[in-house]
Amino acid sequence: MNEIELKKLLDEFRSLPSENEWVEFKEAKSNFHFDDLGEYFSALSNEANLKNQPYGWLIFGVKDKNKEIVGTQYRENRADLDRLKYEISRHTNDGLSFVEIYELFYPEGRVIMFQIPAAPKGMPTSWKGHYFGRNGESKGPLSIQEIESIRNQRMKEDWSAGICPGATIDDLDKTAIEKAREEYKKKNPRLAEDVDKWDDITFLNKARVTINGQITRAAIILLGKPESEHFLAPAVAKMTWILKDEHNIERDYEHFGPPFILNTNELFAKIRNLKYRYMPDQSLFPIEVNQYDPYVIREALHNCIAHQDYTLQGRINVVEKPEELIFTNLGEFIPKTIENVIERDAPQEYYRNRFLAEAMVNLNMIDTIGSGIKKMFLEQRKRFFPMPDYDLSEPNKVKVTIYGKILDYNYTRMLINHTDLDLSVVIALDKVQKKQRITQEEAKKLRALKLVEGRYPNLYVSAKIAELTGDKTTYIKNRAFNKEHYKQMIISFLRQYKVASRKDIDDLLLDKLSDALDEKQKRKYIGNLLQEMSKKDKTIVNQGSTRYPKWVLTN
Repeated sequence: MNEIELKKLLDEFRSLPSENEWVEFKEAKSNFHFDDLGEYFSALSNEANLKNQPYGWLIFGVKDKNKEIVGTQYRENRADLDRLKYEISRHTNDGLSFVEIYELFYPEGRVIMFQIPAAPKGMPTSWKGHYFGRNGESKGPLSIQEIESIRNQRMKEDWSAGICPGATIDDLDKTAIEKAREEYKKKNPRLAEDVDKWDDITFLNKARVTINGQITRAAIILLGKPESEHFLAPAVAKMTWILKDEHNIERDYEHFGPPFILNTNELFAKIRNLKYRYMPDQSLFPIEVNQYDPYVIREALHNCIAHQDYTLQGRINVVEKPEELIFTNLGEFIPKTIENVIERDAPQEYYRNRFLAEAMVNLNMIDTIGSGIKKMFLEQRKRFFPMPDYDLSEPNKVKVTIYGKILDYNYTRMLINHTDLDLSVVIALDKVQKKQRITQEEAKKLRALKLVEGRYPNLYVSAKIAELTGDKTTYIKNRAFNKEHYKQMIISFLRQYKVASRKDIDDLLLDKLSDALDEKQKRKYIGNLLQEMSKKDKTIVNQGSTRYPKWVLTN
């Protein structure tokens, strides 16, 4: 905007009867606290979204009551002012920052107009992890109702079905279209003869990749020429393969853009699916399998494509380590938990990119909407490998780890001998083998089946499975001994040596406690044991200090 347009806009803002939620005036005569600036950025961005405004405005050098221009000396050096864009972007989600920062000069003084982008649809703007909003002239936390109102905007609009203005059939890759035809005929063999008679536009309409001959964002992602990605801007459609060694050091990488229908195969070819050997019980011959099932790799990658939030301007990543593959895509995991996906019999009611997902079904890239994740778990179970790990701990990010090795032979033997276990039980036991915390409800279910023992949350394989797998040694180490046994060991030590420090007792007991406890838990257990012997049993007494105890027998 030029100076005339800006001054006209400022006059309009000053003529408003009072400050509204998306315009804020501040005197800021000489300085303004950086965190306050960031909070106003978040608040005005969110309010602009909620009020259907393209921008919010923060204006320095104008009184907030009577709109009188008083001037501001805030960051008078233009380079310092411009650096604010970078400084703000470091603390907002997705690196949002000012669209522009304008300076106007009046006889009364200098005015700064900060142009703030409205929060993207479906994504509130945060400052240092917190969402801010306004209620009239007051700034404060964005209400839960307002947060959900912004988030629910995504449900009303399918980004992937959007038309790309100016894009034509010439922006799609011919080889990709031919590949799409082949896959469509595999999916619909009864239409094979008809498909050969259709021109490209007719075929793409039938396959629901385009809409009435218009090029959709889904069409660009799946079939677009590499140079056609600009039609998606500012969204990003990129996949990256990264190879890391056993020390987590990056050894190689490659980026892939559209057309994804071809480049998923290029990325797949990069993955070194080596042979993995393991020795089954009572056999002299090893079983040899690929580290990864091709279906599982394909499904994990295509799920990333179907469910990526492309507006967050990030890449789909596939990190290959010596014995695992890690897939990440951006966007909230809509089912909330993996258990919801496994247990429900029907597809999700809402999909982030429904048009894209349905096009991928029609082009044979995914089986049916909603069934692929469960099938990944079933395939891993058939191979007696660990279940896929879904890490949803980071906001707006889904991380899936596929294991290319056996973690616990007991778990594998259990699957071989217990083919009748429900999938939800197998998943819970898989968490136990990975030493991940399970819910109390899951623990109760496993206990009822006598599959685990131990004190929650430190569970371990039960005697039933130990006998089945022949791993009785591990079971005994996990179970260890009862409390009275350890007390007698301490008493015997003191009878022989008269006095014991805490280190003496730790050395005596640590390696004899249950392996289901970590070292911190073991030390806490010993401390509780000593307190019980001195306070309740009164068999020992501390003749030293709390920090440097000297334990002796009372008699």
